Amino acid sequence: MKLTILGCHSATPRWDANPTSQILEVKGHLFLIDCAEGTQVQLRRFKVKFSRVKHIFISHLHGDHFFGLVGLISTFRLLGREADLHIYGPKGIKDAVLLQLKLGKSYTNYKLFFHELESKEPQLLFEDDKVSVTTIPLDHRIYTNGFLFQEKLGERKLDVEKARSLNVEMSYYNKIKKGADAPTKDGGLVLNSLITLDPDPAKSYAYCSDTAYYPRIITQITNVTALYHESTFLQKDQALAVKTKHSTAQEAAQIAVAAKVGQLILGHYSGRYGNYNLFKEEANQYFENVTLAQDGKVIDIN
Repeated sequence: MKLTILGCHSATPRWDANPTSQILEVKGHLFLIDCAEGTQVQLRRFKVKFSRVKHIFISHLHGDHFFGLVGLISTFRLLGREADLHIYGPKGIKDAVLLQLKLGKSYTNYKLFFHELESKEPQLLFEDDKVSVTTIPLDHRIYTNGFLFQEKLGERKLDVEKARSLNVEMSYYNKIKKGADAPTKDGGLVLNSLITLDPDPAKSYAYCSDTAYYPRIITQITNVTALYHESTFLQKDQALAVKTKHSTAQEAAQIAVAAKVGQLILGHYSGRYGNYNLFKEEANQYFENVTLAQDGKVIDIN
């Protein structure tokens, strides 16, 4: 599981910083999470293949999280995209995108599927045999979701040397990885546990975009491998956080502690601060394993 930060700053424009967007690579999927202005340029800059993006998850309809979406959709069209594109986001996102495409007479030559969200309870959005994606309802000024990405446990690992030493039939290797016991060449049977190892632990990533301090999410994100939690403000400006329904670095760390997460990633910094290390220092008072998001930063989640 690999996370690429395309942008991690809040709404106020800066020449040297981009608003929120991320790419999560997991089990062969390339998921785009939020799509602020300039996202397609960042995708080019960091050499992300447009054609591999088939699912886009939009947390809420504030501009610094989705104003880049129609531009990206139009660029896909210019590049001759044929693959379907699925977009998951709050109710209204379909009208917002299709109106712009209509006015620009730039309808796509590929299929767009909109999955509009209204539920204030966790909702399964996507699932295959390798990964699932579920909403994390948040507390912001408008309807907002985070997203929980969870790997499914993989196949057991075959101990090839042990299997050979016990004369296990090679034709059964794939079945053994799926948990089957193994017949031997002399008619015997070897228990699966004797010739396999446990699969790698399944990893998980919780993305919590704009939200006030919201302990209700703790139960859903407990023990995730990594948590991205917005930290727009430092604790000295908590009054602003309350007013705008954002969080401080300290509050993000307190959520991480209560949820027993493996790693905390901070982002969505207000432009009022010049030294982002202050966010890490504040969070480290409560939680040790803190990473600062930075445009272009690649984070291995393990």
